[in-house]
Amino acid sequence: MTTRLAVVGAGSMGAQIAQQAALHGIDVALQDTDEAQLRKARDSNQGHLARRVEKGRLSSSDARAALDRVRLTTDLHEAVADAELVIEAVFEDLAVKRSIFGELDTLAPAGAVLASNSSTIGISKLADATGRPESCLNMHFFYPVLVMDLVEIVRGPETSDETVRSALAMAREMGRTAVVLNKEIDGFIVNRILHAATQEAYRLLDADVASFEDIDTAVEKGLNWPMGPFRLGDFSGLDVTYNARLHMYRSTGDERYRPSALLEAKVKAGKLGRKTGEGWYRYDS
Repeated sequence: MTTRLAVVGAGSMGAQIAQQAALHGIDVALQDTDEAQLRKARDSNQGHLARRVEKGRLSSSDARAALDRVRLTTDLHEAVADAELVIEAVFEDLAVKRSIFGELDTLAPAGAVLASNSSTIGISKLADATGRPESCLNMHFFYPVLVMDLVEIVRGPETSDETVRSALAMAREMGRTAVVLNKEIDGFIVNRILHAATQEAYRLLDADVASFEDIDTAVEKGLNWPMGPFRLGDFSGLDVTYNARLHMYRSTGDERYRPSALLEAKVKAGKLGRKTGEGWYRYDS
């Protein structure tokens, strides 16, 4: 029997989380307050699945079935009323997330697990907006969810073992590999390690040790990364990179986490990477 899942927030992450689950036979309620955003999410997912059909990786009938397993709704109560696990995937705003967790505590069944997809806001900052902190944790998926295999499951101070087991079971059911963090730390595992490596790359650039192109080439050829730190920043969005570093710096006060002045200049100039046509590199439209 599949687990009943609800996803709150139909942006790029939420839409793909819902579709990944649906591809593995899970019926999902995808909720957003904006009907246009829900339509955009469905159209985007339809495009992703259509490309799989074109490449012979998915049958037309399975693609249609997977799309139909995602039920779109603007009604939060309807979305979570019978959910066993709810994943919040709205934008990174603490007040908004706390408000949603407060609503979920009232609207979701008493035994439901409440998860946040946030990569920067630990569950301890959200769980106390509910009366069930033992049922709350982070389930951090990686973008694009339909491609990236990993999910970081992060305990809060009060998260129960049963809640972790439920999240692990959902990740497996969705066809994803999960790792468990027993302590809540900024950046979790992947972003923590990636942050340390890319901060060093930015320090090398700031010190004029080498060009960003040569640093990327060294990392790609020497460490076998598919993309160097600057190319990866352009792919993810330099604003995302900058804001993550700014969050780490402000939350720790550690000078090691202060964002690069060159990175800050790119962001303030609106040169955010692929999505704006220029970041560290230039991109054709």
